[in-house]
Amino acid sequence: MSPTPSSPIRLPMRTPRLLILAAGVGVAFCALASDRSGDHASSAHGAASAQEEPKVIAKDSLKRQLAAGKAEAKAGKTDGKSEAGAASVPSGKPEPTSVSMAELRDLIDQKIAEVRAKQAAAPAVKVINRSPKPRVAAVSPQIKQTMAAHGAAAVPGLPAGHDLHWEYTGAAGPQSWGQLKPEFKTCSSGTRQSPIDIRDGIKVQLEPIQFDYRPTPFRVIDNGHTVQVNLDAGNNITVSGRRYELVQFHFHRPSEERINGRQYEMVAHLVHKDAQGRLAVIAVLLDQGKEHPMVQLVWNSLPLEKSIEQASPVMLDMNLMLPEQRQYYTYMGSLTTPPCTEGVLWLVMKQPATLSPYQASVFSRLYANNARPVQSASGRMIKEGQ
Repeated sequence: MSPTPSSPIRLPMRTPRLLILAAGVGVAFCALASDRSGDHASSAHGAASAQEEPKVIAKDSLKRQLAAGKAEAKAGKTDGKSEAGAASVPSGKPEPTSVSMAELRDLIDQKIAEVRAKQAAAPAVKVINRSPKPRVAAVSPQIKQTMAAHGAAAVPGLPAGHDLHWEYTGAAGPQSWGQLKPEFKTCSSGTRQSPIDIRDGIKVQLEPIQFDYRPTPFRVIDNGHTVQVNLDAGNNITVSGRRYELVQFHFHRPSEERINGRQYEMVAHLVHKDAQGRLAVIAVLLDQGKEHPMVQLVWNSLPLEKSIEQASPVMLDMNLMLPEQRQYYTYMGSLTTPPCTEGVLWLVMKQPATLSPYQASVFSRLYANNARPVQSASGRMIKEGQ
């Protein structure tokens, strides 16, 4: 009987259940689709050779049954039979009309078990554990890159991040100065390098050095390699008719120069320059003895921090640095620090000055050893004044 227009349409009670069954079967067929590429079957039932498999409602059949259920509701059929749905089923394979929840769960569990079985049967990937090759000690890439930028060769053993600044010890020490920068190459390739062990000099009557030193303002700086004293203009020497102006003096411990193999406690290098830029260096050897008054003035003005120039409130008379006797050795050499420039006139005072053990210990706290090793004399001429 057909419902009155005012009465609501009531769907059969099995319609929601069919929706749930359709969703569950869809999950099962998704798992099955991953195993069987290209097989989108419309039915999910089959028979094994020995035993009967559970019957499953196909996805399309469920849709047809849902449509049939709606048609029955509209037609007023309340007996629960779906004739319209049955009539729409193709004649080839009869479709089942219902499925229980237990059968649906069994089907889903079966398909999940099949998928897991295939995954477990997949061949295992063999992992080969290869031990790393032994690492060869070398300069870090950062150091190589920096050296390449400066045009310098790599120096084994330089610490990472090193700025290629020369030192007195370690990988950037004197043995490597010539490789740190192109402008330092003379340190390793030069043939007139300083300091040397002064011996077998030719004894001659040397022209006395004419000293024109006077009290001058001065400034002290710890430059990271030594204690250096910078002076105002006004101090000069004249040698062989050439006039040189005193620019600065600094200290080394122990003495860089040796006299017949003997090395002294310290040495002061007084650096002079002429109008053409040529250099003349007077070396005053310092042996332990009584206190040196001028050295003490320098120590009094030591700055508290490196690379900060400290001005002294007093004047400095460089005549106090010189020994009483002014005879000297002379030879042509180089700077004893990078860039190791050659063509330097060396004037080494034969008589050493003295400084107290305490004054020597003050410098040793800052620089225990800042002396370049002696270099080969290479057969150069050495004159010894009488």
